[in-house]
Amino acid sequence: MDRKDFLKKGLLGTGMFVASASLGNTMKNEIDEIEPLEPIGYNHLPNPDSKIKDNSVIHKADTRGKADHGWLVSNHTFSFANYHNPERMHFGVLRVLNDDKVEAGRGFGTHPHDNMEIISIPLEGDLEHKDSMGNSAIIRSGDIQVMSAGTGIMHSEFNKNQDQLVKFLQIWVYPNKRNVTPRYDQITLDKTKSKNKFQQILSPNADDEGVWIHQDAWFHLGNFETNTETDYQVKKKGNGVYAFIIKGSAEIEGQKLEERDGFGVWNINELHIKATSENTEILLMDVPMTM
Repeated sequence: MDRKDFLKKGLLGTGMFVASASLGNTMKNEIDEIEPLEPIGYNHLPNPDSKIKDNSVIHKADTRGKADHGWLVSNHTFSFANYHNPERMHFGVLRVLNDDKVEAGRGFGTHPHDNMEIISIPLEGDLEHKDSMGNSAIIRSGDIQVMSAGTGIMHSEFNKNQDQLVKFLQIWVYPNKRNVTPRYDQITLDKTKSKNKFQQILSPNADDEGVWIHQDAWFHLGNFETNTETDYQVKKKGNGVYAFIIKGSAEIEGQKLEERDGFGVWNINELHIKATSENTEILLMDVPMTM
């Protein structure tokens, strides 16, 4: 399959449909789910523009793909929908990192997913979720939502408010098991646990802190005051870490990063991180680099 066909078959973009919050019936999606990449791993790394190390890649905020549909503004760290960059297909099993803003009363109509672990992290506003498993819930800042699409689910997401934007991160991770029974979960985080340190919000273990997915991945969130320094230990040999600066600025392994910059590192055991502005918020995604 060539890249054009891959995108046509694989990426949910304009196929994720605008609709009012009152629309409940299924909307036809002619674009299938993302197909696995073969081989998955380092095909886009390192970025030739990176001047850092041969085991790292930097994605500056203003180099991301952008889609402006009026009701939805989405910045794509990795190739998605009409944004295609062969140097940015994925970081290991981390396939999608979308930074979305949804207008009041608008959202994604009912659409399908399969064989993908989908994580949503709300940053502002309220996001209403409904799915074919019978779940109906509201997620807001401080929550984290996870879906294992497995054999297939249908779901919709809407900004339930009429007077404010919803801002959230949508993250897709390839699973380590195909065709599992679909599942949904969400939790509210204790934000005091992320003050000047990293709080685990996702892992492979249902009995561990945070939500869990079918993959040897660990996500952490931290909120740091200026000049706070910390070290992060990589959870599993062979994993890499992709850092996303939600707010503020930081230095990671000496690399200066600003708001919405992404920085991926592999072949390491730990990362040294220093916040360089007040109220710096960082998301760390510790993921396998190969399937």
